[in-house]
Amino acid sequence: MSLGKRFRDITVASFNEMLEQSEDPVRLIDKYLGAQADQIRESERLLQQCLSHAATLRQTYISATQLKERREQQALVALKAGEEEMARIALQEKLQQEERSAQYKTLYEQSKLGIVELEQQLQQLKADFDEVASKRSYYIARLESLRLQQRMNERMRGMGVGPGGTPPRMFDRLEERVADMELSARTLREVRSYGKEAVMSAGNAAAQILDHEMAKLKSKLEKEGWMR
Repeated sequence: MSLGKRFRDITVASFNEMLEQSEDPVRLIDKYLGAQADQIRESERLLQQCLSHAATLRQTYISATQLKERREQQALVALKAGEEEMARIALQEKLQQEERSAQYKTLYEQSKLGIVELEQQLQQLKADFDEVASKRSYYIARLESLRLQQRMNERMRGMGVGPGGTPPRMFDRLEERVADMELSARTLREVRSYGKEAVMSAGNAAAQILDHEMAKLKSKLEKEGWMR
């Protein structure tokens, strides 16, 4: 793992810990995103400068290479023409351009490595930005859920709704009313039952008296000879 990657992991871990402990996570996220956006813009400007510088280095070493080859051809022409001194001067220029080309090519290759690393860092900065931005949306939704829950709780308390989701006082009153109705119905049933029992008892007593009187009357008629 590279040092930059380890540092980035430590930074993200520290930020996540701060986020969980913060009383105002959205404000902390906005502050982080603002700083991150500035860093991204600075990195993009630096990347453009590096790309422009690398392009200059490449053009310089290519031009030196081309000039080296041209001086070598000029030295050959001078030798063919018997101009040895001119050939020597051309060869001397060729060696200078060859060295210059090698130097600028090395600088160009180094700059390309730096550009690749800078591009990777820029991509990581943007990835971190997107990750934190998504956390912002999450915490905003989380805070909104909390706010709505608090409003629901206040509304429930205003309506007299208990923890179980039912309004206890209203159901207490309803329970009392139903109990009263049940008591009245039960009392009425008892009264009616008692009335029926009284009527039946009265009927039985009257029947017994009637039977007794009937027996007395029959006995009298038997004595008088009317019944045999």
